[in-house]
Amino acid sequence: MDVQRIILIAAMALISYMLVLQWNEDYGQPVPAGEQAVTSVSAYSTSSAETDLPQAADDTASADVPPTGTAAAKAQLITVKTDVLDVVIDTKGGDIIQVALPVHKATLGAEQPFVLMEQTSNRTYVSQSGLVGSNGPDASKDGRPTYTVDAAQFELGDSDTLDVDLSFTDKHGVLITKRYTFSKGSYNVGLSYIVDNKSEQTWKANLFGQIKRDRSDDPTVGTDMGMKSYLGAVFSTAEDNYQKVNFDDMDESPFKATTQDGYVAFVQHYFVSAWIPEAGAEYSYKSRKLNGNYIMGFISPDLVVAPGETQTVNAHFYAGPKDQEQMAAANDNLKLTVDYGWLWWIASPLYAILKWIHSVVGNWGLAIIGITVLVKAALFHLNAKAFKSMAKMRKFGPEMQRMKELYGDDRQKMSQEMMKLYQKEKINPLGGCLPIVAQMPIFIALYWVLMESVELRHAEFLYLTDLSVKDPYFILPIIMGASMFIQQMLNPTPPDPMQAKVMKLLPILFTFFFLWFPAGLTLYWVVNNILSIAQQYVINKQIEGSGETAKAK
Repeated sequence: MDVQRIILIAAMALISYMLVLQWNEDYGQPVPAGEQAVTSVSAYSTSSAETDLPQAADDTASADVPPTGTAAAKAQLITVKTDVLDVVIDTKGGDIIQVALPVHKATLGAEQPFVLMEQTSNRTYVSQSGLVGSNGPDASKDGRPTYTVDAAQFELGDSDTLDVDLSFTDKHGVLITKRYTFSKGSYNVGLSYIVDNKSEQTWKANLFGQIKRDRSDDPTVGTDMGMKSYLGAVFSTAEDNYQKVNFDDMDESPFKATTQDGYVAFVQHYFVSAWIPEAGAEYSYKSRKLNGNYIMGFISPDLVVAPGETQTVNAHFYAGPKDQEQMAAANDNLKLTVDYGWLWWIASPLYAILKWIHSVVGNWGLAIIGITVLVKAALFHLNAKAFKSMAKMRKFGPEMQRMKELYGDDRQKMSQEMMKLYQKEKINPLGGCLPIVAQMPIFIALYWVLMESVELRHAEFLYLTDLSVKDPYFILPIIMGASMFIQQMLNPTPPDPMQAKVMKLLPILFTFFFLWFPAGLTLYWVVNNILSIAQQYVINKQIEGSGETAKAK
């Protein structure tokens, strides 16, 4: 009968495993990105909505009224390629309407780069900038300016920097050059407006930079269970260097703030875009909703250019992965978009250690194993005390069972005798909880480290092709559940029958939960369990193999 039961359980387990694999194949895979590769710039709309533009304080033209005329020059799309960026710029307004990241692929194994920003019929996520105010060309009733450019394609090549100049001359003869500066290996793009006032009147305008996005889902988030990364706007001001303003917040009321320096960003899983104005001035930050799109941006103080003079106003636009070093170089507070939650004080050093280990071993899976060993070593003495307490409870289990049979239903007498035994043998009945309590903050912090670290996206380890998503074959969760079961065998059996049954169910429940956890996090827990089993096994042998309890002290 026992053999038949074992065969039946094994068969049911195999069938369940196959069903989960099939469900994952049918419903659990992330939706692949659409065909967004830049094959022709004609695939993108060249139209710009003037109603999207902000209005400066002294703007006499209404930014929300469509223009009555159009610019004479013909708009076109130009492409800019660097080693880390593929950008499409619309010469009407000079806006960035697409950003693709060739280093980061759309899906695992694909040649197509990940498209961070785009303007298509299905999705709107673009970066806009211009000059509004008294003489700003973007505030003209003739519509946004159409810039001229020397070429339709630009490539960084072997150079360290690349300047892309777009030129426009207004009806008064003021020459405006909108310059984008790209650098090798950098996701931080410089923006400069160079105003050469060749007229006889003082020229005045305000620089604006803004991000326009619809409410579409985060394309980097699949169907996995668990906590999700933040999707929404972030404003950094002198009062609050990291203030989240999500879609619902913008639906309820616009964000408004005036502050020295700062930035405005839109954050999603692994990637971020941000406008960072030049330091040293006071800027107005605002958000608004218009025609189903959410707009978040800044407006600079007045740029005043006297007749015959040339003035420049600058800003930066970051569009790329949440690379903490690059973001800190752009703006120190921008690295806060790697959001570790309230356990940041644990997560930040964990990330630093994880990155250092990776620099030594060269593989993120090995780095996770390395940080698990270090965490286990840091908690070694705490775990040892807990395991010694559990080993003593396991050793004196027969004595506890004898007390239960002796005193029967007299719970008060039994509790008194148990407490005497605990005091005599120096047993802490709650000692087994200490390792779990100590590790839970570390576990949660490491969860956010693995969730927020773009370095782990598509990182390989053994048969795993992406440590940032669930194990496609659920091998690690099954090993994790088996290791929990082995740990329970090494622990003393709870005296309460109901509690004993609940404890037996825990490995099954945890296995189910971990099916959809990131493989990197499951790897951490598996290694942690294996090390715990080894430590607990040695301590159990030390205590149970000797008639003396002194060795356990």
